[in-house]
Amino acid sequence: MLIVQKYGGSSLADAKKIHSVARRIARSRDEGNSVIVVVSAMGDTTDELIGLANQISERPDARELDVLLSTGELVSCTLMAMALRTMGYASVSLSGAQAGIRTDSSYGRARIAGVSPERIISEVDKGNIVIVAGFQGITEDLDITTLGRGGSDTTAVAIAAGVEADRCEVYTDVDGIYTADPRLVPKARKLDEVGFEEMLELASYGAKMNPRSIEMGMHYNVPILVASSFTDAKGTLIHGDIEMNSNVGEIRNRVRGIATDTNVAKITVLGVIDRPGIAASLFEPLANADISVDVIVQNASVDGTTDMTFTVTRTDLARALEVVEPVVKELGSRGTVSDEGLAKLSIVGSGMQDAPGYASQMFRSLASRGINIDAITTSEIRITCLISESQIAEAACTLHDAFRLDMPLDMPQE
Repeated sequence: MLIVQKYGGSSLADAKKIHSVARRIARSRDEGNSVIVVVSAMGDTTDELIGLANQISERPDARELDVLLSTGELVSCTLMAMALRTMGYASVSLSGAQAGIRTDSSYGRARIAGVSPERIISEVDKGNIVIVAGFQGITEDLDITTLGRGGSDTTAVAIAAGVEADRCEVYTDVDGIYTADPRLVPKARKLDEVGFEEMLELASYGAKMNPRSIEMGMHYNVPILVASSFTDAKGTLIHGDIEMNSNVGEIRNRVRGIATDTNVAKITVLGVIDRPGIAASLFEPLANADISVDVIVQNASVDGTTDMTFTVTRTDLARALEVVEPVVKELGSRGTVSDEGLAKLSIVGSGMQDAPGYASQMFRSLASRGINIDAITTSEIRITCLISESQIAEAACTLHDAFRLDMPLDMPQE
């Protein structure tokens, strides 16, 4: 088999852990597999490099910052190749550019435009274990870019798709995907498997895994195993063959999991004149600034004006306000207000689209605990509420109990 493995920074935090991961990689090779490995930077290296850059400059140049941050993964991949060579296994380290990872030029959050895997395949054919620096790529102008938080996951899935690997294995500090964040919900249960669509919603709304990596896995049909790098516990397989069949008369819980996200900020534009094109006037500048907008709520028009509310990540709030406030003045709005004390709480399940009552049960359960809902957004397989961040743990536990997610999905409910 041809396998792509990815190891996160916590799994590579020091020399001892690097040797431990090297033994795991070697074991996979001894089982007869060809192995390509994608690594993140060691421990907190990326945060430390960002801190160092901020000591040098209040606003580090985005291009130079990406060059700096890319070095963290280079350290990991070269040390891993050294560790494997010391154990007697042929290996070679490659930067993102050498591995053929091509990206756009959005520094700090670049998107993979394509993978040219010829060098990787050539090294595999030579019998090498190939170690690739994750989180990075190169533009058409040969500038180094980084892919943003969780970018090594995306690197691994992109390479797996490019070389047509049998599977992509993501090893991290948790042993799989849970029905909720175990740090918030003690009863959270590990899932043996989950479908791409459900995992994409869970990842987009706070569950572990980079949403872009799930998107890519779904597009290229690359099965992704999420497991612990510290134990041999069975992980969670993310793939496209999940079926939500239900026997006639059987009552099943169709909620797969609870997602939580505290990296949320809300912006409300007050007293906007309600006319065609207003939404575009607000959101086009945000898109041009590469700021993603999530929940959008527009109140009913009163006296020809309306309030428009939307959310961004908390880390983008300052930049979003800088972009929006000049537009708001041009539109003649009464101004903007923002709130950083919110969190997103979502229930996700592909079976919900064919069955009524899930929204009402969610809202009733939250109301029973005095948890106020600030805004609501939905998709076919997800219902998301904005609530106070201070209540997120209580709310997650409440919904986990309400939908009985501590029970296996195939167990009939009473």
